[in-house]
Amino acid sequence: MGLFSHNVPLIEVFQGYTDCHCHLLPGVDDGVRTMEDSLAMLSEAAQLGVAHVWLTSHVMEDCPNTPDALRTRFEELKQAIAQAGIQTPQLHLSAENMMDELFESRLEQEMVLPHYARHLLVETSYYNPPFDLYGILSKVKSKGYFPILAHPERYVYMEDANYRQLKEMGVRFQLNLSSLAGFYGKTAQGKAEKMLKLGYYDFTGTDLHNRVMLERYKTAKVSSKVMERLKVLVKPE
Repeated sequence: MGLFSHNVPLIEVFQGYTDCHCHLLPGVDDGVRTMEDSLAMLSEAAQLGVAHVWLTSHVMEDCPNTPDALRTRFEELKQAIAQAGIQTPQLHLSAENMMDELFESRLEQEMVLPHYARHLLVETSYYNPPFDLYGILSKVKSKGYFPILAHPERYVYMEDANYRQLKEMGVRFQLNLSSLAGFYGKTAQGKAEKMLKLGYYDFTGTDLHNRVMLERYKTAKVSSKVMERLKVLVKPE
């Protein structure tokens, strides 16, 4: 059996899990569309053992959610949960910030939604870096935040040297669990396995957008060695 033979259900990691990246706040981006679907998926997450969920809706020029609008929707979600009388993981509000001009402007104005312990979850295009990537990340740090780069294994333009430079800068990495199960192809899976082995990841997330993806998680498998490494990241320190 090879080192990364897929023989362990991926959802084993959900016991006590902190999901640092998902799109389950309804009707605000390309994630879950309805309150009903959000309630159902959050309830199921709790049944699978997930303890904490960070709701990280997209913020970008094409999806210009504001912190106030997301806070309002978050309160509506919590009210709906209370009215439905269902059990969910403990919920936290943040955002996934595309490093574009809108992000730079809002960062200057402190119009951002911090993640865990003054972290900011950021992303780039899958195919091209933003202009002055390293400069933007330095600005995040100068504002007193710690940048978390969402799903770095999915950026096709990044190579080993880029990942090393980012880690040397103090950028945290957030792994998409689904990358390890091959949801995004062999290249992203290979990068994820390599960086997990190197200890590059600080956080993990499901990046859940819909029920189809949740169903895929239920049948996904990884090797026992991958699971061993993942369980170290179940709860961020």
